[in-house]
Amino acid sequence: MRETPDDAGDASDADDPMIGVELAPEHPVERMVELGTLAEAVGFDTLFVSHHYNNRDAFSVLSRLAAETDAARLGPGVVNPLEFHPATLASKVATLDEASGGRAVFGVGPGDPSTLRNLALADERGLRPVLEAFKTAQRLWAGERVDGGDTFDAADAGLNYEPPQGADLPVYVGGEGPHMCRMAGKHADGLLFNGSHPDDLAWAREQVERGTADCPDARGGFDLAAYAAVSVAADAEAAREAARPPVAFIAAGAAPPVLDRHDIDPELAGDIGDRISAGEFSEAFELVTPAMVDAFCMAGDVEAVAERTAAVLEHADSLVVGSPLGPDLDEALRLASKAADRATE
Repeated sequence: MRETPDDAGDASDADDPMIGVELAPEHPVERMVELGTLAEAVGFDTLFVSHHYNNRDAFSVLSRLAAETDAARLGPGVVNPLEFHPATLASKVATLDEASGGRAVFGVGPGDPSTLRNLALADERGLRPVLEAFKTAQRLWAGERVDGGDTFDAADAGLNYEPPQGADLPVYVGGEGPHMCRMAGKHADGLLFNGSHPDDLAWAREQVERGTADCPDARGGFDLAAYAAVSVAADAEAAREAARPPVAFIAAGAAPPVLDRHDIDPELAGDIGDRISAGEFSEAFELVTPAMVDAFCMAGDVEAVAERTAAVLEHADSLVVGSPLGPDLDEALRLASKAADRATE
C-alpha cells in the first residue's frame, strides 16, 4: 500500500514514483479544498489543479490548498504561457512554493486549443513559448533578471524574493506531440503526458528518451508521468458514461499521430472541438464514441482501472489520475487510490 501523508514524510521525494491527481476547478473553491484535502488523506502525493479561463482560477484554489494540506506537492496542471506573461507566471508559482513551504510543482504546457480559440490565442500555441516560459522562470527563481525572448518582451525583469526550492523547483511539461515530448526530455524534470493507454505511453517513452539522451547528466532523473483521464465507480457503465466530458476535450485536442494510433476519425474529433469552442458541450459529449473512451480514459470499476494502470506503468514512471474521476467525486478519489495501490503492489 502507498503511504499516506501522515506517515509518508516528504511527499516530494524524487526517489518515490508520483501518484498524483488532477482537480478540475469546475466547482466552488470550498468544494475544491474538500476534494484536495480528501485526495491527500487517501494517499495522493501530488495535487495538480487544471487551468482553463472558463473555470475557477487555478492559483486561487492552489493557494487555499497550500494552507489546508500538509505534505502533498501542489501545482498548476497545466497552465499555459499565452494567457500570462512568463515573469508573472514565474512569480505565481514562486508564491505558491513559498506559501506551501517548498511543495510547489510547475506544470506548464501549450494550452487547450478548444478554449484558447475563444481567446484568439490558438494559433500562438507551440513549443517555443512553453520552453521560454519555464527557462525564464528558472532564471528568475535563481535571482537573475531577464530581458525577454523570442516569444515575449521584458526589460530587466526580476523577482524581489526567491522561492524555497529556488531554481530547483520541479518543472513538468504538459504535452503529447513528439517535439514537445522530446523537448521535455531534454530540458524539464518531467513530462505530463496526456495519455491513458499503454500504447501511447510506450510511444511517449521513445520520444522522451530521444530528448533525455541530449540532456546534461547533472540535471538528474526524469519522470514520465501518465496524465490519465480516469473514471472509476462500482458501476462500470456509470463510470464509462461519466468519462464522456474529458474524453471529448482530449479527442478534440489530440495530436494527429495520437488519433491515427487509435484509428479515431480526425473529422469527428474536429467536430467535437468545434462544438466545445461554441459552448455546445452536451452536443460535443454525445459525439464521443466507445472507442474514444477506450483510447483516452481508464474507465470502469476498480479492477478494470487497476489493470489498465498496471499496463500503463509498464512504460510510465508515475501516474496522475485525471478528471472526471467518476460519477461521485469523493468515492472516485477513494476508489482511484485503491486502484493505484492494487496496480503498484
